[in-house]
Formats: sequence, C-alpha cells, structure tokens
Amino acid sequence: MNELMISGIKIEDLIYEVRGKHVMLASDVAKLYQVETKALNQVVKRNLSRFPEDFCFQITQEEWNNLRSQFVTSSEIWGGIRYLPYVFTEHGVMMLSGLLKSEIAAKVNVAIIKAFVLMRKYIASNTLEDRISNIETKLIDHDHKFELIFDKMDNEKVHHLFFDGAIYDAYSLLCDILNQAKENIIIVDNYIDKNILDVFASIQKDVIIVTQNINKKDLEMYEKQYQNIKIIQNNFFHDRFIIIDKKHLYHCGASFKDLGKKCFAITKMEDKEILENLLAKIGG
Repeated sequence: MNELMISGIKIEDLIYEVRGKHVMLASDVAKLYQVETKALNQVVKRNLSRFPEDFCFQITQEEWNNLRSQFVTSSEIWGGIRYLPYVFTEHGVMMLSGLLKSEIAAKVNVAIIKAFVLMRKYIASNTLEDRISNIETKLIDHDHKFELIFDKMDNEKVHHLFFDGAIYDAYSLLCDILNQAKENIIIVDNYIDKNILDVFASIQKDVIIVTQNINKKDLEMYEKQYQNIKIIQNNFFHDRFIIIDKKHLYHCGASFKDLGKKCFAITKMEDKEILENLLAKIGG
C-alpha cells in the first residue's frame, strides 16, 4: 500500500476544508475502510459521546454547495442526495479505526492520518497563493513534499512534551520521526503491541525491535505478510529509544503503546557517543 494512495485513490484528493477544518466525507472514509456508509454512520450513532463536533459533524446545504464547486476527482456522490452528508476530522478518523476493529481499518487508518498530517504541515509552510496553485494544478510530487517536510525536522525543537490525552499529537510525531528513515529503524521498547506493528507495515523500512514482550500471535500473523522486522528479545533496557538510520537518536518517556495516555516527553539526543554506546549494546 502506497503511503498516500489506496487502491489507486489519492488520499489527499479526499480531504476538504470545511469550517476551517480538514475533513473527509463519511462516504469516502467508508470506501477506504471497505464498509458501507450506512454501517459507518451506525457506528457513530452507537458511540455519539466519542464523536464531538471537532471529530464529526453534518455539513449545511451551503457547505455542501461549496464542496461541489471545488476541483475534485474523488467522490462518487456529487449528484443528487437525500440527506446532507457527515464529515470526519482526522481525530474522528482515528476514533473510527479503533471502533471498527478490523485489520483493513487499522492499516488504512495509518495512511489516512499521514495524509492529514502532510496536508496540515504543507499548508502551514506555504503561502495562500502557493496553496491555491497546488489545488488547481494537482502537480505537486508527493515524495518530494515528504522530503521537504522531514528535512526541516532538524531545525525544529528537540524536546516535545505531551500531556495526558494528547494521543493523536503523540502518534503524529512518532510517524514523523519514523518516516525520516531512509534505510532502517531501531525501536527499543519492552512492550510492543499490534498498533506499532501496523505502523511498521505501512512504513516498509527494515526495523529492528528490541523488546522483552511482544504478542507471539500478532508477530506470527505479521511475518506471514511482511518481512521487514527483526526481533531481539532481552531485558537490558528500561527506557524507550528510537534510532533512525543509526544516525539519529530519540528518547521516549513512555512506551509507544501508551503514547498520549499520560504526560511524557520525546527528546532528540544529539550526543553521538551515547548513540554509539547504545548501538554497541544492541549489537547494531
């Protein structure tokens, strides 16, 4: 699965701006998750308390008319409709993935969230004129945009503090860090779960996981389809680390499966001697 495409569909083409938020139509989300729109709406109705307005909302007739006037190639429902559609923000998409609890939803969710993150960062780094030109021409190369974004990370702050509840922001930063990798990734974390394996399936870089605990069934199922991870089981480490291309080291104050559940920090460590000693301990 391409990081920004699913079944030949460009995920960015499914993201629109409504009320100053980037959103996706419920029908498009359902198509990507391979479920019926009706089934998706039923999940929301059964879990209304989990979908506040900044997660999901029904658009007005005026907003619908504005959407139809945009230059799009994505949705198949631009004709007559009986009901005004619902839209999901990136937070709503993440909530849906957890509620659907399907293998397809978990994999597709990673690609969708990356598209939201890319869109937000790209817009923040360009002028309004540049953004309008991009929307009209659709000629921006996706891989080139990723390179521009990740190359800038070296100039960004190296300390990131997250308070409890900042689950999406923590997950987003983790994806940004991992996607810097050009060759390989080393993860040191004593508790690896399926959610982290889902991330590695979408990144498709060589990954070494140093851990004490990993679900054998999850690992067995993963290795039947993907061959990009190697497991080193030991209990040498207490803290969590990410090593990118054996050049960049990050320290994480929480297990990756618990990102955002409590207050914690992710810090980029610039000391090369520490990196070399850590690689020697791992055997990398």
